[in-house]
Amino acid sequence: MKLLKRIMLPTLMTVASVHVHAQSVQQELMTETFDELDLFSPKEFQVIDIKKQISKVIASQIQALTPRLQTMMSEQRLSIPLQASLMSGRAAEQVNVASSYTRMLKGLNVNNNAIFQLRLADSAMLAPWSSGEKPLIAFAPKGDDTSWLYIEAYDHDGNVHLLDAQTMPLQPVLIVEIDGRKSAREGLAIMQSIFAQNQDTETSAIITSSENDADVLSTSNLKRIRLNDDKEPWISGNAEIYAVVTGVSPTRDEPILDIVDMPYLDNDGRDYTPNQTLIHWNRYRWQAADVLLMEQDDNTNYQTLATTFLDIVTQAMRAIPDPNVQGYAIIPQLTNQLIKAMPAHWFSNDDDYVDVFYTLFEGQNYNNHMGASGNAKVTIKPLNINPR
Repeated sequence: MKLLKRIMLPTLMTVASVHVHAQSVQQELMTETFDELDLFSPKEFQVIDIKKQISKVIASQIQALTPRLQTMMSEQRLSIPLQASLMSGRAAEQVNVASSYTRMLKGLNVNNNAIFQLRLADSAMLAPWSSGEKPLIAFAPKGDDTSWLYIEAYDHDGNVHLLDAQTMPLQPVLIVEIDGRKSAREGLAIMQSIFAQNQDTETSAIITSSENDADVLSTSNLKRIRLNDDKEPWISGNAEIYAVVTGVSPTRDEPILDIVDMPYLDNDGRDYTPNQTLIHWNRYRWQAADVLLMEQDDNTNYQTLATTFLDIVTQAMRAIPDPNVQGYAIIPQLTNQLIKAMPAHWFSNDDDYVDVFYTLFEGQNYNNHMGASGNAKVTIKPLNINPR
């Protein structure tokens, strides 16, 4: 063990120093590329400021970009990746640098894979845009979206236009935003990886053994889900919803967290029938778990979010003297601590709490079951998966 520590410590120090150096390089590039950006502001504000700077860049080139954008967009495809190859001159470099730096801010792998996209606000804007009406370039502002009054947008001359946040404009508007699906796919994988690293080896062995044995795998299947219409401003794109399943390890007094991505759940006010496995019961003690629904937004750092989630539920678990005395009743306590401890800015167009389903049991049917906050309704049924 001492030898292992002597080997691992220099390796960890090297990895950390490389990471710090990479961050320093990215910050230096951003300073050189966007001198108006405040690198000392909170990360979530920096993401918004970067979108503002990119909006100005796009607006300055929109006349040259328009023919190509119009061939790429259609009623079925209102958004396209904001690749550097779309731009010319210095603007191409600005888009590349902004994308890489934003990836770092969000805790994603830093590469040249575009993280931003351009989206036409509404399909009804295609006709006037095709007829020659010049589009404005906009971005979602800071703060709680329920308090937004105006949306800032730029024209091709760099003039600022203030658009009503609640009324869809008639003039074509292109929105600079994070590609939510790409960001969620990469970010949720990182979160699950962090959760898995926290899982004790004994639990991992039991779970792996159960999955490999000839035993029936007990799960709960999400048959139907509906979210209430929350009347988001027109500039907000489709929702990117995911679930955090919370429970207790079957082998130790430690919390278990799992991520369930819900990429199909992009619109409020309609029913979805995903037939999706929601809970693997071999992972949880007492055959009980909670399900917390969250909405991913542009400004999230997934690594920070995952480690914060873990820290909160771990500390809450350690504050309970003897978990076995209370049994499954402690699971809602963990979930409530998670909800209560969420920083205020998580409710300001970062990852937003949607709803929570407390104390779901193995083998139970839940028909049109409302969440505690009344924002989501689900039908969940038990599903036993037979071995091959």
